[in-house]
Amino acid sequence: MTEIITIANQKGGVGKTTTAVNLSAALALQGKKVLLIDADSQANATTSLGYSRDQYEYNIYHVMIGTKNLDDIILGTDISTLKIAPSNIGFVGFEKDFYSNSKDRELILKRKIDPIKDNYDYILIDSPPALGPVTINTLSAATSVLIPIQCEFFALEGVAQLLNTIKLVNQTVNRQLTIKGFLPTMYSGQNNLAKQVLADLTQHFDSKLFKMDDSNYIVVPRNIKLAESPSFGKPIMLYDPNATGSKAYTNLAKAIIG
Repeated sequence: MTEIITIANQKGGVGKTTTAVNLSAALALQGKKVLLIDADSQANATTSLGYSRDQYEYNIYHVMIGTKNLDDIILGTDISTLKIAPSNIGFVGFEKDFYSNSKDRELILKRKIDPIKDNYDYILIDSPPALGPVTINTLSAATSVLIPIQCEFFALEGVAQLLNTIKLVNQTVNRQLTIKGFLPTMYSGQNNLAKQVLADLTQHFDSKLFKMDDSNYIVVPRNIKLAESPSFGKPIMLYDPNATGSKAYTNLAKAIIG
């Protein structure tokens, strides 16, 4: 059965796109068939997998307004089992179309995914840093949501609002939606604040943190190679397989698989 995971956090700069791209790649390198849907008008997930904005004509905006099917826009990547449905800055115009569509407008993306979902083991969706119409669509289409939280000041700010939104979506349009887990990002063991944020997360959300075993939590470290890899259009596993960021996302993929 296909698992559809939305990567969501309305706060920007928390490692959301980094997680979407590198978790997708890690799952694919574990032998899974993966589709990454870039649902953010910044299109950073698309460029992180090697595509510039002039290399493709159609994107997720055309799918959402109904002029293209999802299958029509899917592109290949350097990993044979990983595909990308690209985005573009023009996707920012979807909000206007959303409010003019009165029938099941929260379910547009779900209806577009349904015909092709059986082609993949995992579909990951990179959502925008906002709790607007696009994010609501990504949550309505998903079976679960993964929430990256950076290990910095204000880390938990806004999480309650996101959790309330997830709860509302679950109670109204998507009864199967669950929280897959929280992923601490930008972690440094040398930083007391980062250690305190991780301690706060373990206190409040221990059962929803990913673990390698009973005592070791999976965290994404601050890692220069992880920061560099998008500029080369490669996930971290292809850019530097030995980087600590590569190992973190590989461990995350293994935890999700089972």
